[in-house]
Amino acid sequence: MASLVLSSLCFTSHKPCSFTSSLRFSFGALTGSRFAAPLTVGFRPEKRRNGRIRVSVYSRASPLVFRDLDADDFRHPLDKQNTLILKAIPGLNELGRALLAGTVTEQIMLLENIGTSVLVSKDQLPELHKMMIEAAGILNIESPDLYVRQSPVPNAYTLAISGKKPFVVIHTSLVELLTRNELQAVLAHELGHLKCDHGVWLTFANLLTLGAYTVPGLGAFLAQTLEEQLFRWLRAAELTCDRAALLVAQDPKVVISVLMKLAGGCPSMADQLNVDAFLEQARSYDKASSSPVGYYIRNAQTRQLSHPLPVLRAREIDEWSRSNECRSLLKRATQMNVVEKV
Repeated sequence: MASLVLSSLCFTSHKPCSFTSSLRFSFGALTGSRFAAPLTVGFRPEKRRNGRIRVSVYSRASPLVFRDLDADDFRHPLDKQNTLILKAIPGLNELGRALLAGTVTEQIMLLENIGTSVLVSKDQLPELHKMMIEAAGILNIESPDLYVRQSPVPNAYTLAISGKKPFVVIHTSLVELLTRNELQAVLAHELGHLKCDHGVWLTFANLLTLGAYTVPGLGAFLAQTLEEQLFRWLRAAELTCDRAALLVAQDPKVVISVLMKLAGGCPSMADQLNVDAFLEQARSYDKASSSPVGYYIRNAQTRQLSHPLPVLRAREIDEWSRSNECRSLLKRATQMNVVEKV
């Protein structure tokens, strides 16, 4: 696979940065660079012993697992539409992989993460390891490696390196904000990007945009148009991965709570946050932006964001959780075997 950074925690970026061979998605915060630095999310530890962070032992009922799950089973319609357009371009897949193979950038990113993070395994932070294995099993995808990295910025991101196993990185500040189930929803969101091969198509779209800048005359206008279309696809891709988070969490309030905490949560106030009030806030936003002026402001506000606004993501996942499409998926699911305790 090409060298790609699929950071999945941030809310939005306003201007994509110039293309490199490593790109990332992000789950949470709105940022101002074009797929540059990873973006963030976090979770709160359930236990602390001797000053060390420990995640609570898995205790919920055995979740449902989707043995034959395909990415298109939960892909957002806008994501599906734009992905089909990219797949229809002859030779784009082969060209992109050839251009991105064997770069120095991917080795720098690989060594940086290995050298500055802790690799999670059955012997190292085993409960985090179990979360990832379980989430991957539910989504019917091979589990990537998982690293924990020291950072005051709560974030999680995924890197897919050519010829190597992809891996997810989570920041330690993630531990301070989210619960265990919320953290697993974040991991599932990251897995959603891998399941849907979002990084590959993001890379190709970025190549096309940069190529447009080299066209004399109308090149800048064409590139700007492509960027805006790319942002539309990015926002749809995030909605898809929120659905992946829901399929693993199997409770819409868990996913909505993550989005709420990213919008305005902190550890000291976490127990006072109210998911239902946040959904009502989302409805208020819809109402306020329904007028002609509100609609214009809303489009201007979101046009160059790589992630949808958190209130809109919350409303989307709430509605999808009650849809016939989601119910049909649940009917196909089977009970996962009880996870072995630590």
